[in-house]
Amino acid sequence: MPILIDSDTKAIVQAITGTQGSFHTKLMLDYGTRIVAGVTPGKGGLQVEGVPVYDTVNEALNEHETDASIIFVPAPVVKDAVLEAIGSGLKLVVIITEGVPMKDAIEFLWQAKRNSVQIVGPNTPGVITPSECKLGIMPSHVFKKGRVGVVSRSGTLTYEVSAGLTQSGLGQSTCLGLGGDALVGLTFVETLEMFKNDRDTDAVALIGEIGGNAEELAAEYIKTTEYPKPVVAYVVGRSAPPGKRMGHAGAIIMGKSGTAESKIKALQSVGVDIAEMPNDVARILRERLE
Repeated sequence: MPILIDSDTKAIVQAITGTQGSFHTKLMLDYGTRIVAGVTPGKGGLQVEGVPVYDTVNEALNEHETDASIIFVPAPVVKDAVLEAIGSGLKLVVIITEGVPMKDAIEFLWQAKRNSVQIVGPNTPGVITPSECKLGIMPSHVFKKGRVGVVSRSGTLTYEVSAGLTQSGLGQSTCLGLGGDALVGLTFVETLEMFKNDRDTDAVALIGEIGGNAEELAAEYIKTTEYPKPVVAYVVGRSAPPGKRMGHAGAIIMGKSGTAESKIKALQSVGVDIAEMPNDVARILRERLE
């Protein structure tokens, strides 16, 4: 069974009547995702792409069996939407919203941990299990069902690496964007653990970037668990100057901490192959899997 989502996953869309929510609801439905309901306060009774809209998450869940929520709620009020999803008993929440205030992220991530809820994001392109389910905004045509699990901190590079895996014939088992903010839910370590236990995943592509220590923690996990599957990494931001934020809230380096060099060194030290360019990921993985 794929990680996080599969063809049986049933989801709701919070802020389904907004521009982004309605647009991506159509694309997710077209992909085959089972969107069973939408939520927008004050818009209950409407329909979006044939999907019924409710005023609250609890109202939606009273009428529909649901496994997950995907959230397009604007940053200033996204905290309440996430806490509503957590409080309703849902165990997977995908937060597309960018620009989430750090104090709000601290609160809902803490509540998620207390309630054993898996948060993808915020500021994530989402998660996709090719040919089965997409909860996100990624361009579905670049993905193809296959053998490689992809976990990434960079949205654009996720698509580029996945396209290379598709063209090489390897494809993806599940592709997950962790999110570009300084504080996010699921981590590299947790996702690597899922891929380790996933029978559909033969290898992992890890796309890191400057800032924080997520990649160093992943390297330590790979070492301590003697990770049984090949891992190939591409790290973004080798030429980034110290102290300058590079697009993402999480992509900032201070001194030698969080540099691409430190991340690459940590990953190489535990046997992870480092790709020089995004297109090299598929080539290296093909060599490792032959």
